[in-house]
Amino acid sequence: MVKCEVKIGDAVFKNFVFTASGTFGYGDEYEDIFDPALLGGICSKGLTRFPREGNPPPRLTETPSGLLNSVGLQNMGVEAFLEKKIPELVKKKVTVIANIAGNTLEEFQEMTALCDKAGGITAVELNVSCPNVKEGGMAFGVNEEHIRSITAACRAATTKALIVKLSPNVTDITAMAGAALEGGADALTVANTLLGMAVDVDKRAPSIANVFAGLSGPAIKPVALRLVYQVKKSFPEATIMASGGIVSPRDALEFFMAGASAVQIGTGLFRDPELPLHVLEGVKEFCVENGFPSVGAVTGLAIRR
Repeated sequence: MVKCEVKIGDAVFKNFVFTASGTFGYGDEYEDIFDPALLGGICSKGLTRFPREGNPPPRLTETPSGLLNSVGLQNMGVEAFLEKKIPELVKKKVTVIANIAGNTLEEFQEMTALCDKAGGITAVELNVSCPNVKEGGMAFGVNEEHIRSITAACRAATTKALIVKLSPNVTDITAMAGAALEGGADALTVANTLLGMAVDVDKRAPSIANVFAGLSGPAIKPVALRLVYQVKKSFPEATIMASGGIVSPRDALEFFMAGASAVQIGTGLFRDPELPLHVLEGVKEFCVENGFPSVGAVTGLAIRR
């Protein structure tokens, strides 16, 4: 038997495989494919304080080994999610991490407080890669003090596990990780999408209406691995959820050996909807075959001290 549990703050998740925000809907769309309750948890579609229509199309385009998206956080709003989606997910014993995105520190704190009061939310994941309206559009995720302040405000608003999803579009990921940990984060998701673009040669125009978009998929895995490695080496006690191009059990194992304690499956779901289950079983098989009692025993094995 392989020990699969992952502890984040005071929360204990049944295993180490999660779905990434924005790739699994609200958690109920995949029910006809597999039971989401089999996973460690699901990260909700990015939730905002009020409903959002998202960006105009075209907002998705494939690239070599990757996907560009500029959906723009289209969602029903946090209150509607808690009222309409959470009760059914609770009945089905699905473990939910609420991914929230605010325009201001106050919005982050208010949404965290709403999630704290709601039953059925096990953890809150802060998407700090969204615009900071009060600071002229600068993304929270590229500023240490903003990350520290938002995390601290949300920490004060909840006793639930608190996760900060870091942006890869920074000069020093360890500085941002340190700020989140100082603010009271229980875990870090490393990392969000890379900023990129594509051009439609026939139309002589950007392929995405918003011009720039988030790049995900296998193309970004080497970068995501490097970020996980850097954060874990700098903060050995940190709990890291790795995200970035995982499409096989061996991909997940690379992230574990680079320092992750859990993985989030995202873009790979579009190619193989049952990928999370394949990753879960494949990693467990590797541990059995190689004598590892838990995934925790694999975490960080590739780090050179």
